[in-house]
Amino acid sequence: MENKNALKLIDKILTDLEHSGINKDILIDDLKSLRSHALEEQIPLVVKVLRLTCEHIVENDTFLIPIPDDEPIEGNETSLSTDENVNPTESLMYLVSLFKDLKNKMNLMDLSDYRNALLA
Repeated sequence: MENKNALKLIDKILTDLEHSGINKDILIDDLKSLRSHALEEQIPLVVKVLRLTCEHIVENDTFLIPIPDDEPIEGNETSLSTDENVNPTESLMYLVSLFKDLKNKMNLMDLSDYRNALLA
């Protein structure tokens, strides 16, 4: 994202996650604010991922989607880790950090993997 306020908000979310983990009430408000910035910048993938992430956290009281693997498994649509021990805070921090550099093709691929996992 290129909006300075959006980048500050991303940093705030990452700091909050690092210090206090997933605090659902504050986190949802921040993600919704970040989504409004993505709407302004007209970035449909980010808008969708943020909406699905908010819904997922509200529904599950945590973030249960693993960090995508570095290399996709052949024949598998998504390249999400199969590790049973998902660290919700770490995975969510990784997801939020992807929004900082949307010109990076790997970040967009990982965002697509998160979107697919959230839709599944």
